[in-house]
This record gives sequence, C-alpha cells and structure tokens, in this order.
Amino acid sequence: MTGVTRNKTLLLSLLFMGLGHIILFKQFAKGILFALCHIAFFIFVPTIIRNFYGLYTLGHPQPELHILDRDNSLFLLMDGMLTIAFLALFLGVYVLSVRSALKLQKEYENTGRLPTAKNFFSELATGSFPVIALLPTVLLILFFVVVPLIFAASVAFTNYSAPHNIPPNNVVDWVGFDNFRFMFGGNAMWAGALGRVIAWTLAWAALATFTCYVGGFIMAIVLTNAKMKIIPFFRAILILPYAVPGVISLMVWSNMLNGAFGVINRSLIQLGIISTGIPWLTDVWLARFMTVAINLWVGFPYFMLLITGTMTAISEDVFEAARIDGATLFQITKKITLPLVLYQTAPLIIMSFNHNINNFGAIFFLTGGGPTMPDSTTTFAGGTEIMISWIYKLTVDMQQFHYAAVLAVMIFVALAPFAVFNFMRTKSFKEGEL
Repeated sequence: MTGVTRNKTLLLSLLFMGLGHIILFKQFAKGILFALCHIAFFIFVPTIIRNFYGLYTLGHPQPELHILDRDNSLFLLMDGMLTIAFLALFLGVYVLSVRSALKLQKEYENTGRLPTAKNFFSELATGSFPVIALLPTVLLILFFVVVPLIFAASVAFTNYSAPHNIPPNNVVDWVGFDNFRFMFGGNAMWAGALGRVIAWTLAWAALATFTCYVGGFIMAIVLTNAKMKIIPFFRAILILPYAVPGVISLMVWSNMLNGAFGVINRSLIQLGIISTGIPWLTDVWLARFMTVAINLWVGFPYFMLLITGTMTAISEDVFEAARIDGATLFQITKKITLPLVLYQTAPLIIMSFNHNINNFGAIFFLTGGGPTMPDSTTTFAGGTEIMISWIYKLTVDMQQFHYAAVLAVMIFVALAPFAVFNFMRTKSFKEGEL
C-alpha cells in the first residue's frame, strides 16, 4: 500500500464516486453507497438533459394539440428548478465522497494502517450521526422552501401574465430584466405607483412599529407603577384587542369607519357634531392615519405584555436607589427603564418592523388598499397600498404575475439582510457550535 498517495486518491475519487474507497482503502460499504449515488445520476442523465432544455425554452406553442397536451411553461420551469436542486445535492455528495477519501488517505499516512469496516460503522454512529439526522430536514428545506423561492424569483424574468402568456393555453418566455426596467422607469405610471407604494410601505412599517412600541411601553409603565388593586382587571381589558383575531377587529373597524353608513359618522351626525360624513377611508391621508391608529389599537398589547415581562427582570434595588437619590418617575423611566428595556427588546423591534412591511391583513381588511388613485385603474395600486397587498392584487385581480414577482424579489432583497442580521445577534447563533 505504499502507492496510496494524495494525488492517486484524489484522481480515483474524482473519476467515480467511491472508487478510491473500494480500490485503495477496502471500505466496500461506504464505497458502494457513493458508487450507487453516481450510478443513479447516470440513470437520470436523459431526464436532466430534457428538463434543462425545457427550462431553457419554457415550451413551444402547439395550437394544433389539445390544451392538456401542450407544453406547460410552469411545469417546465418547476422541473428545471427541481433538476438544479438535484444536481446541487449530487455535487454535495460528490464533494463529500472526495473529502472522505482524502481523510482516509491522511489517516493512513499518519498511522500506516488502513481503516477497517469497524472504524467505518463507529464513525457512522458518532461523527456522521448529526449529518444523517439533519439530512431529512435539509432535503425538506431544499425542495419545499428553497426551490419554491427560486421558482417565484424566476417568474420575475419571464412574461408570465394575462392575457397572452397564461399556460397551458399559451407559453411563457424569458424576458431577462425587462420587467425590472419597466417597473423602475420604463413606464412613468408604473414607476410612479412603485415609488409611492415603496415610500408608504416604509413609512407604514416605521410608524406602525413605533406607535405600537411606544403605546405598549407607556401602558406597561402605567400598569406597573399604578397603586390600584384592580390593575389586573385593566390589564385583562387592554389585552382584549390582541386576544380577538385581528381579521375580525379590522373588518369591524372598516364597517364602523364607512363614510356612508358607518356607525361613527352616523353617531356624530345624530349628535350634531358634524353635518356630513367624514371620509375616514376615502381620503388618502386620513385613511393612512386611520390605518396607523387602528393598528396601534390592535398591536400595542403585544409590546405591553413583552415590556411588562422585561421590566420584572430589572432588580427593584435599582429603582429604590434612584428614588433615594431623588429621581422622579420620569427620570427613572428615561435613565433606567427605557435603556434596559430597549437593550432586551431591540431585536424584537427589528422583527416587528419586518413583520409590518409584510402586514397584509392590517391594510387589506381595513382599507382594501384604497382609496383609489389616478393610476389605480392601470396599476391597481391604491392610496394605502403596501408592497404585499399590491402583490396580492397583481396576482389575484390582474394576473400580472411577472410584475408581482419583481415586487417579491424586491421585498426579499430588502428584508433578508435584516433577518440575517437579527438572527446572527441572537445568543443561540453566537453560542452554538456549527
């Protein structure tokens, strides 16, 4: 076995998976497993080639065939994505086989002895067990999370839209970055709608997060420092908006704020306070204000509970020392409570901001994205429209899937860094051994 060199091991392992294990190290079990993976790849080569061709062309028009027998571009696109995932998985196993053979060669150089089958099964039960245990989860994430995400992003580079490119009656074509150019200035009306929706989405997310946090913080301070025996009763009352499903609350508020027959306008008119109904949800700026206000009513109990729980972890000795030094409640809140609470809840504020950017229900069930704007007939973007609700309208109402996919890609690019940053700051990530 003096001829077992690194170059020889690398060459045999690259030529065919498991070949180095079988010929050089006599590890037949591991070598056969790797070889079977390589053989399976060769069996599926014709299917891989066919799927890649379908991914490249997305089908051909076949008007002479029955609609069910024609090329379905969406199926071809999905088959191509699954093939790419399969190849990525195969390449991962290939790399694993080469690294395994090189590891065996290094052990042989150090000890001068070949690893036995007993060593293989011992390693399988110890060192390789975490990989084997996590493999089903990795496969599920790959095929049910990653592949659908890539599929959705790929639609942004096609002309998948009504009325001329809806499968299976018609085929879909690749158009490159044409959709992005169209949305970002190729059409003045769509570019204006996009700018308006992005600006309001960011403003909405910031205002919704800020107001709910401040409202929850103030109520937590009040309930914590109030010297009343019925404080638990008030706390239970304040939690009710959070306990009731948000969809129900928002739809009730939508009916109450209706400009024509809403109970609020009718009550104000009956009391003689106003003579005509207030356009709560039909005036753009008033509708935006009401979305933030109603979201505050629905969302502040979450932060109230969170901050109350955080405040209980602060030692009472700190507050007692501040009172002895003559600090007022406002000074204690500003110098002690707020910094400590912010330190503990800052990651959750970031998560809440990300959530509000995609808070479809708060907009859709209250205003429906309205009121209408001058370009709403063409773009379907209303005055309180945020990105996620606009995506819903573009897909369900307009069937402009390619433009909706562009917006989805924009949301992912904007939010993914926040999510990764927030996760990397958690203790579970910093202290975990990967």
